[in-house]
Amino acid sequence: MGESITFRSNGGTCEGYLAGDSGPGVVVIQEWWGLNDHIKDIVDRVAAEGFVALAPDLYHGASATEPDGAGKLMMGLNIVEAAKDMSGAIDVLQQRTGRNTVGVTGFCMGGGLALVAACHRPDAVAAVAPFYGLIPWVSAQPDWSALAAKVEGHYAADDAFFTPDNAAALQAQLRDLSKDATLHVYDGCDHAFFNDTRPEVYNAAAAATAWDRTIDLFRTTL
Repeated sequence: MGESITFRSNGGTCEGYLAGDSGPGVVVIQEWWGLNDHIKDIVDRVAAEGFVALAPDLYHGASATEPDGAGKLMMGLNIVEAAKDMSGAIDVLQQRTGRNTVGVTGFCMGGGLALVAACHRPDAVAAVAPFYGLIPWVSAQPDWSALAAKVEGHYAADDAFFTPDNAAALQAQLRDLSKDATLHVYDGCDHAFFNDTRPEVYNAAAAATAWDRTIDLFRTTL
């Protein structure tokens, strides 16, 4: 089990959930629901694989259980402040692990923000694993040319939010910039297929494959 912590975030503070005693650092970015028990469970699972994992609370205590509420929280998110919070989480992991590089993973909104974090902190992010990640803010599109991390993403064939065509286009865009990027598309899966608290979309086989690929990515790059 992990613990709740408060850390500095570019002049302010941010809360987060931390787990793990040793190993490379991994930032875990929340879904649009907030820093809920599912995300904390993922942090614990990453730590159990031999990493120090931290999920920053980008909503600063707020959360939602219904789509309408989650959508309002997501669209009200200040991207500049979120980038500061994610960068602060990276700094915490660098300090705690004594390592210069970290990995980042995230889910849905957090998958998109994981890519944003990698572009904002190319000095530190060596690997990023977005799960069905989308960036719904036009103003938040990152400078892809700054990306230095290896990208291995996980997307769903039946996803209406971030479609396979979107994933293919992003992969092509990154590869055109000579980035190391592979975005897997999982057949028979819908958006949020990794979320085992949502039986209507959870796909155990695809989730297991995506998890193994993510852990292997972090073990081989960090």
